[in-house]
Amino acid sequence: MKILMVLTSHDKLGDTGNRTGFWLEEFAAPYYVFKDAGAEITLASPKGGQPPLDPASDSDDAGTEATRRFKADDAAQKHLASSEVLSSVSAEGFDAIFFPGGHGPLWDLAEDKDAIALIEAFAARDRPVGAVCHAPGVFRHPKGPDGKPLVSGRTVTGFTNSEEEGVGLTDVVPFLVEDMLKSNGGQYRKGEDWASFVVIDGKLVTGQNPASSEEAARKLLSLL
Repeated sequence: MKILMVLTSHDKLGDTGNRTGFWLEEFAAPYYVFKDAGAEITLASPKGGQPPLDPASDSDDAGTEATRRFKADDAAQKHLASSEVLSSVSAEGFDAIFFPGGHGPLWDLAEDKDAIALIEAFAARDRPVGAVCHAPGVFRHPKGPDGKPLVSGRTVTGFTNSEEEGVGLTDVVPFLVEDMLKSNGGQYRKGEDWASFVVIDGKLVTGQNPASSEEAARKLLSLL
């Protein structure tokens, strides 16, 4: 199994002066689900190299078994620090693609032509595509083989409007994931705020929030 994980390179939280990036749990939990299953993992980001870590996700409050494992894993840290430049990666040879969240993807990956092309290539080949929390924002522009938005008519989830309100960033983010998925024709579903909730529709796997990261990765694996 060869799995491509695509992370953000964006580190500015709008005009707040605060930092953002990827959310550590949303990378670490899936990374170890894939690794422990024997998958070969390739990491990529728009700029390559070390993707920016959202400092809020590195706090003790946000710590999980997976994040603690990652922080003690020198090999995994080196792997992350040397992510490939996204434009150099093709869909060929990969069995699935997975996008960890954090607020960063709303600014770069959602608009990145290489990310869009990869998603469309995986969808056209009927290979699993997964995204968790804010990362379903990457489905803003990709089209399915029928020319409609990829999520049109499909059951999906992602970070809820109420969860965004809960972290006080409704007016900071470039768009709200829930609203975008609905406006693209997605059949949006959600569970309780901050609880694990994952949806599968065909080969499309979406998770609602950080707590959904591990389950989303396991559901993606189940499609391989």
